[in-house]
Amino acid sequence: MTSETITAAAAGTWTLGDLPVRRIGFGAMRLTGSAAFHLGTPSGRDRSIAVLRRAIELGVNHIDTAAFYFSSLRSANELISSALAPYADDLVIASKVGPFRDYEGEWGTPARPDQLRAHVEENLRQLGRDHLDLVYLRRTGQDSIAEHFGALAELREAGLVRHLGVSSVTPRHLAEAQAIAPVVSVQNQYGLDSPSAETDELLRRCGETGVAFVPFFAIAGKGGAQGPSGTDGDEVLAVARAHGVTPAQVRLAWTLRQGPHVLAIPGTGSPDHLVENVAAGALRLTDDEMARLDALHQPGE
Repeated sequence: MTSETITAAAAGTWTLGDLPVRRIGFGAMRLTGSAAFHLGTPSGRDRSIAVLRRAIELGVNHIDTAAFYFSSLRSANELISSALAPYADDLVIASKVGPFRDYEGEWGTPARPDQLRAHVEENLRQLGRDHLDLVYLRRTGQDSIAEHFGALAELREAGLVRHLGVSSVTPRHLAEAQAIAPVVSVQNQYGLDSPSAETDELLRRCGETGVAFVPFFAIAGKGGAQGPSGTDGDEVLAVARAHGVTPAQVRLAWTLRQGPHVLAIPGTGSPDHLVENVAAGALRLTDDEMARLDALHQPGE
């Protein structure tokens, strides 16, 4: 079996509410350019559409996006709609609301609770859908998310949203949201070289309560929106050599081993990287390799 023949099914499945998804999904942030938002060179439209269609061919049925994922020339949501509509029945598209970018690409004031409906409707318009499968409230520094999450819960009751999630939160915020409406997923920054005792605790709590944990920047790590820094340590490189895979695949395999409720959403604008990312779902690290990698994921290291 080669990377070209490995599909997302190799990673197993998880159910978001009542929506079964494969644990290797696709993050749309990097569709628009060489780096997220306006930080890189815009990607070619045809190439981005080809990446999306190839992802579906490889069995990916969970795509993570947002209306604020755009560069000077490209919109992730528009690319998704152009490439994949009419959508397959089993395709789950998740989006995020809260942050705001103006037409120049500059970050503006995050949405008030009463503005979240407009954010949801803009995603619906761009994607060409009558409802969103999953919407995350991306916390933007609020001490309490109750009012914002309550507004999204009302949109869920109105039928515009099927399931709700929270993003960039602490365990306290998750509990606050769960007291208002069901939470099916948490999306936080998390990766091999992004240690955080608080996020580790959040991941554990999600597993105990049947909530999916969806890390972003699992490959990019400290590179964040700029993409991977390309400075992998000796342990990561040694494990990659032992399996004949890339360091990025090692990082994804380690991430998936954190629990059956952990879903990966690696993003790329490269067809070759897409194939490698999906194939990482079939990579089985040994217990010894996991222990060596776990040692890198300690706060202060």
